[in-house]
Amino acid sequence: MQTRIRECRLKLGMTQGELADLAGVRRETIVHLEKGKYNPSLKLGFDLAKILQMPVEELFSFEDE
Repeated sequence: MQTRIRECRLKLGMTQGELADLAGVRRETIVHLEKGKYNPSLKLGFDLAKILQMPVEELFSFEDE
């Protein structure tokens, strides 16, 4: 999985901790998401997209393995 979370977060001037607080998750979750090491739940994916003002389908991309 690839995400644009880091790019969008930085564009909004937000830290990982701030994004985590807004999304109701731990900062470590954001770290793992940004590195593509964690697939978010559907709810978390949509929550992050809303917070980052980005359509969910543009925020995440999944590749066939």
